[in-house]
Amino acid sequence: MNKSRRDFLKKLPLAMSIPFTLGGFNVRAIDQSLLGKLGALSTNDKVLVILQMHGGNDGLNCCIPANGDLYDRYYNLRPNIAIPAKNSSRKFVQLDSTLPPEAQIGLHPDMLAMKTLYDQGRMTIVQGVSYQDNNGSHFRGRDIWFMGGSAGDQLHSGWLGRYLKTEYAPLKYPEDFPTASMPDPLAIEVGNDVSLIFHQEQSITTAINLHNIPAFADLVEDLEGFEEMEGTDPRGIPSEFLSGSPYYKELDWILNLEDKSKDYASILLEEYNRGLTKPKATYPERYPFSAPQGSIGNPLSGQLQMVANLLAGGCKTKVFMVRIGGFDTHADQVEALNPTMGGHAALMYHVSTAMKAFQEDLRAKGLEDKVLTITTSEFGRRAKSNGSYGTDHGTAGPLFIFGKGVKPGVLGNALELTNNGQGDNLEMQFDYRNVYANIVIDWLGVSKTTDIARLNEIFPDGTAPEDTSKGLMTTGTSDGVTFEELPIATQNITSNESFIGDRFALEECYPNPAKGKTTVHFKINSAYHVDVVLFDNSGKKALTMVDGFFEPGTHKVEVDLTGMQAGTYIYELKTGFYKEAKKLIIVK
Repeated sequence: MNKSRRDFLKKLPLAMSIPFTLGGFNVRAIDQSLLGKLGALSTNDKVLVILQMHGGNDGLNCCIPANGDLYDRYYNLRPNIAIPAKNSSRKFVQLDSTLPPEAQIGLHPDMLAMKTLYDQGRMTIVQGVSYQDNNGSHFRGRDIWFMGGSAGDQLHSGWLGRYLKTEYAPLKYPEDFPTASMPDPLAIEVGNDVSLIFHQEQSITTAINLHNIPAFADLVEDLEGFEEMEGTDPRGIPSEFLSGSPYYKELDWILNLEDKSKDYASILLEEYNRGLTKPKATYPERYPFSAPQGSIGNPLSGQLQMVANLLAGGCKTKVFMVRIGGFDTHADQVEALNPTMGGHAALMYHVSTAMKAFQEDLRAKGLEDKVLTITTSEFGRRAKSNGSYGTDHGTAGPLFIFGKGVKPGVLGNALELTNNGQGDNLEMQFDYRNVYANIVIDWLGVSKTTDIARLNEIFPDGTAPEDTSKGLMTTGTSDGVTFEELPIATQNITSNESFIGDRFALEECYPNPAKGKTTVHFKINSAYHVDVVLFDNSGKKALTMVDGFFEPGTHKVEVDLTGMQAGTYIYELKTGFYKEAKKLIIVK
């Protein structure tokens, strides 16, 4: 083998992982073995985005126990980093006043954008997610979450990779793809890694780091090994007498992958550029307060904007992974003199505001019905803070799920901070595999009654029950976890008016018809400024009825109508994202 061909094979990982740059971000098109077939044969057009919060997020300073004794325990365990409940302009934000007392939580003050998504019915929180025997290891923790197994499993494949393989066999990659109906790779990962979540058994997953390459096709053209010696085949195909040999088959497969890389690079770049012409939202760029060096810029905005542009340009990729790092906050998680500020505050601002912008972007592009985003982090942090204004590796933490297809609300209670035999680790309420299983069933569309064997292939430590109507993992996994249906997501997108109406409403004035005065009744689920304005039948403003700041709950405000002419009026409430109008008749 000549030197140039050896150099090409040294660069082989490039063709395997298919990375390139779009919009300034390293992109990796994950398409090992059979992955390319999902988009061609999928029974729905739903897209899943995995948002990895790298390092182990401190969920206890995101979802703060807000009710009485629980908050006192929280504060006593972490007095140097606890988010204040009162007497501060940056106290925690009460999430939902309608939740039962044991479920009451507050959000970090820099998660206001996430609070808005929740109020709009675009977010679900699953509390206390982990797995049994969580050892708090970064590398092992990520592997377990990605492989979809128990703490004792040593799987070399991921739950999404296995799902895709079993869903669309027997089509083969690279021979059968791309096709006219599926020109795109199935999964795209932004960044420099190829995560285990997409791996299949015996798949090649080597990755390299690329920088500042505008299109992958250009990079492939420049690879050493494409400048062959005179008289040799320009593509490096071995002589015909070797046809049928393992060497010939392997190299032919490699060269097919190289062709695939060119195809995907040019197609995705075209789709990305086409998406740039579509309506768009404004993404946040910077944290507006003080934060450590390197925490100011929002690293998620560009990644999510790229995903939205690809989808708007016609990309049929089924799964995306984006990531944000910095969550391993052993020290200086907060500022010494202000626990609401610091590196973790900036991270939560970045996640919250970027996700809000992403949802607005999807809505503007007409894509909001088809995209669901779920966060993942290898573990939570300890309930007790350390002396370095930080937190150490723990176990359970919250997952955030975003999209129009969520079943909004909070699953589970505020985390107990009592002595449970686990030291200051937080107790698990939901096994992460149950969250994934419900996503696979309710969003990706696998039937738990007809596809039991495939579901148990995705989560291989479960076994199919005799009565398939009971669903996945009913007989339990190797560590005793059984399947539980969770209200997380739905393919059948419906209005969230009932969820919003339970939390925000403008009621009928009383009396109505009114003479001299009336009382405005309204309820809100956030501490907001509230305006209620009275308009005459020409649409002209006639009276400001309410103008002030109100805490969550039900409110009554008496309004003086002296001097108002008799007639029919419209009074309109505006608060945050919510507005509603009703009719008022004034008589003399």
